[in-house]
Amino acid sequence: MEVILLKDDRHLGKRGEIKKVKPGFGRNYLLPQGFALEATPANIKYFDQQRAKIDARHTRERDEAAAIAAQIADIKLSVAKRVGESGTLYGSVTATEVATMLEEKGVKVDRRRIDLEGGIKTVGDHEVRIDLHAEVIAVLTVSVVPAD
Repeated sequence: MEVILLKDDRHLGKRGEIKKVKPGFGRNYLLPQGFALEATPANIKYFDQQRAKIDARHTRERDEAAAIAAQIADIKLSVAKRVGESGTLYGSVTATEVATMLEEKGVKVDRRRIDLEGGIKTVGDHEVRIDLHAEVIAVLTVSVVPAD
């Protein structure tokens, strides 16, 4: 099945590209979520006509993401967790916890955009990558300290 991508995806490709995907992935995920259109001649013509409007929306979303990234650059989060004798945590710091702490600081970020690369399981400072937009990536420092 061929689809026209409506949004940038780091695993699939850039917006506007025609990609060949498995039929189930296209039918059950990309099309219902609004990430793609089926690549029929009519949809290709429609996409070409709507490209200016889509580009304007893409630019607006990128600018909003850049503003959020600027806010995140000024924030340093600190988390108190129970720690074992070897310095490892009981459990780990999750993306949901990071998203909640950011929301308390006034920045709303979807937890699915937070990339912890396997989780934070040790004490110390850790850099957390937040994919706000395909072209905007924010880096946040999370400091894990032992709880009393």
